[in-house]
Amino acid sequence: MYKLNSLVLAVVAMTTMAAAGTAAASGCPSLLDRTMPDLLDQPQSLCRYSGKVLLVVNTASQCGYTPQYEGLERLYRKYKDRGLVVLGFPANDFGSQEPGSNKDIAAFCQINYGVSFPMFAKTTVAGSGASPLFARLAEASGSPPRWNFHKYLVDRNGERIAAFPSSVAPEDRRLVGEIERLLAAAR
Repeated sequence: MYKLNSLVLAVVAMTTMAAAGTAAASGCPSLLDRTMPDLLDQPQSLCRYSGKVLLVVNTASQCGYTPQYEGLERLYRKYKDRGLVVLGFPANDFGSQEPGSNKDIAAFCQINYGVSFPMFAKTTVAGSGASPLFARLAEASGSPPRWNFHKYLVDRNGERIAAFPSSVAPEDRRLVGEIERLLAAAR
């Protein structure tokens, strides 16, 4: 019986270690080791952005900050070839300023701002119901979103996370300076 229990414990330990090492072995940081639906409700692995500098933003279509889509798109186009990816997550958490469906949001972003960066399905970003991604971003940065267009800048390793409040425009020199610094850093 003792040998059987020892064998079972060894198998459990090896399975646990293998599962824990899967994300690391695949090169996917634990922050990104998840799948989320895009605006077309197609599952997208965030691991596809491993090794990129990420600007993660909770967005809304009927907010005073909505024109920031223009600056986000300009940043994405300017820096995408150097490794920046802007990830948009529409949220209806603040002032019910994102009431539309995912299809409505996709059309709005394309027609009004020509958004070409990845946009995901409507997501809860604040409070006890926050998605695991936004809960991790808030915990790691010490800054939960307090309004729409809160920005998280994530380094290429998915480890260093800086937060910028809604009032910081996408092309603000502080944010752009941090983006350029992270893009220049070796992985």
